[in-house]
Amino acid sequence: MQKRIIDGIEVQQSSGNVFADLELPDAEKLKIKSGLVFEIKKAIQKLGLTQQEAAKRMGIPQPKVSGMMRGDFTNLSERKLMDCLTRLGYDIEIKIRPASEPVGHLVLATA
Repeated sequence: MQKRIIDGIEVQQSSGNVFADLELPDAEKLKIKSGLVFEIKKAIQKLGLTQQEAAKRMGIPQPKVSGMMRGDFTNLSERKLMDCLTRLGYDIEIKIRPASEPVGHLVLATA
């Protein structure tokens, strides 16, 4: 990553995955999960649901919804997050194709 000095402060351009930039384990998984949570939060707002209503619709306890709204999604799997989105009225499409590099990547694309 490229480093620069801006107004006397050293800054470094992101790789596009803040979790990888912070050298966290499972950075790719965290990036996908955070993207799913972001979409869930948008859906809840769009539908005008309370946390209790969202919890009932998604089939999870309200405290997990509260945690999710605060950015704590470590106790929810990618599969459960996808299930939450479908219960909120969203379709999820998984597309598999050969990778252009020796190791493939997970990518979350939203409409």
